[in-house]
Amino acid sequence: MKTAVRNDVTFLSGMDRCAAWHYVATTTSLEVTTGRPCVVMAHGFGGTRDSGLEGFAEAFARAGADVVLFDYRGFGTSEGEPRQVVDVTAQLADYLAAVAFARTLEGVDPDRLVVWGVSLSGGHVFRVASADDRLAAAISLTPATDVRAASKAGPKGKSAVPPKGLLGAIRERKPVYIPLVEPKGGAGALTAPGAFEAYTGIAGPTWVNSFGVTPRTLATSLTYRPGSVAQDVRCPVLVQIADLDQSAPPLAAGLAAKKLRAAEVRHYPCDHFDVYTGNEWHEQVLRHQVDFLTRRLAP
Repeated sequence: MKTAVRNDVTFLSGMDRCAAWHYVATTTSLEVTTGRPCVVMAHGFGGTRDSGLEGFAEAFARAGADVVLFDYRGFGTSEGEPRQVVDVTAQLADYLAAVAFARTLEGVDPDRLVVWGVSLSGGHVFRVASADDRLAAAISLTPATDVRAASKAGPKGKSAVPPKGLLGAIRERKPVYIPLVEPKGGAGALTAPGAFEAYTGIAGPTWVNSFGVTPRTLATSLTYRPGSVAQDVRCPVLVQIADLDQSAPPLAAGLAAKKLRAAEVRHYPCDHFDVYTGNEWHEQVLRHQVDFLTRRLAP
């Protein structure tokens, strides 16, 4: 089987450049006179493109679609300061910039683009798809569609951000850094049972176990509900829900999926991280994604 060609590329978002990989389709099975489809991908909460996503991208390229897999500003090898801060508004802007960039690639059909997200970015695709009526489809894997619900459902460990540290962040306008993921009961942003082992197990060389907390990120946790715009999404969406998910509440994802105009919903008896390359449910999840893409994008 032909190996997908992967090129290092960058695109501008705001004043900074986002780093990305462009995978070129290895087959013409989905190509039409206007070009090939393209899947635009980004990682979830604090993730980088080299952490468990390559297997998805390579499979899409083998199925006949180009792929743009990028890092948000402030993460991985993308530009942007401060580092390791999950800024939802900035990440949505990065997604839209990546979509615009993908439409300029040689051989890509600008009207057959798909947005793909997992975890927090699985929620982002609801917002991106609602803002771009030209998208052909979207894939939302173990999505965090209600961040406040996720924070309430998570295990209660030690206080990750001491009050004194947050006051200092407000005064100095600098993030307070804590571990992104910690073992159960630890003081980190993600502390669900097994999350530390699973996240570090997929971590690539650019991933950093660090999360910058700012007053804005804390406010986001109380207001960000990307599932609330599901009814405005016009393209078909594949929603894949892990029914035992301890990080992104499956109930919230299911409620968001019900609002979609054209939804295909799949359920898996697994936890949040069991869908990544090398884990138990990866192959079935990926098979459903490739099937969805080929049906929706076939000439």
